[in-house]
Amino acid sequence: MLLDTGQGRAIGHNAHKLGIDLSQVNVIVLSHGHYDHTGGLDAAATAEQADIYIHPAALEPKFTRQPMGQARYIGMPDSSRRILDQAQRRVIHTDKPTEILRGIHVTGPIPRATDFEDTGGEFFLDESCSIRDELIDEQAVFFDTSDGTVVLLGCAHSGAINTLMYVQQLTGQRPILAVIGGMHLLSAGQHRMDATVEALGRVDVKKIGLAHCTGFAAMARLHNEFPDRCFHCTAGTQMEFTCRST
Repeated sequence: MLLDTGQGRAIGHNAHKLGIDLSQVNVIVLSHGHYDHTGGLDAAATAEQADIYIHPAALEPKFTRQPMGQARYIGMPDSSRRILDQAQRRVIHTDKPTEILRGIHVTGPIPRATDFEDTGGEFFLDESCSIRDELIDEQAVFFDTSDGTVVLLGCAHSGAINTLMYVQQLTGQRPILAVIGGMHLLSAGQHRMDATVEALGRVDVKKIGLAHCTGFAAMARLHNEFPDRCFHCTAGTQMEFTCRST
């Protein structure tokens, strides 16, 4: 299984360095429709029978507003859309929790339950930046181990805490062993950071792997609050878990 593809050709180089044969991948999950998570799909989708799990809203036009007010397109590039359009590709739309491999699930859309989390920035569905994109396509991957659930994030545009709460709801309140990935706390204010720290402590996550869009200041705060639990996930970080399939 491959979760997200990066924004370009680096995925092939990195996989080669790690000794991973991308042609053996039979499931690809796209966490949401932004270019930096979908742009390497043509480089990654070398397995002819790979199933591609994606929420339909990931295909919508996506923009952000830059500091001077102009719009910037940040949606899926044409090269990735062509891969999805190819008839031999098995594209599966995830509008609900779905088992993608034995014991491994994708959440589908994540309910927004907290009052302190938002999408983490100004995102829009049109070039005039008049229709907000709530990023309902954002989804996470999770699987169970004997010690608790492991949650893999893309960007957590639905909110990292919303995601963890939903996964616990789906798993019968199983403890969270690890959460790994981007938390999109780049622009988080004091209230959101305080509430996030409090919630992570309440959920009692044992391992917190920070990557991508979490943001330097947020990483520093979380490392300070959870020094024995946090670690920085750089490219090439490897972890081993034993998935419980029943």
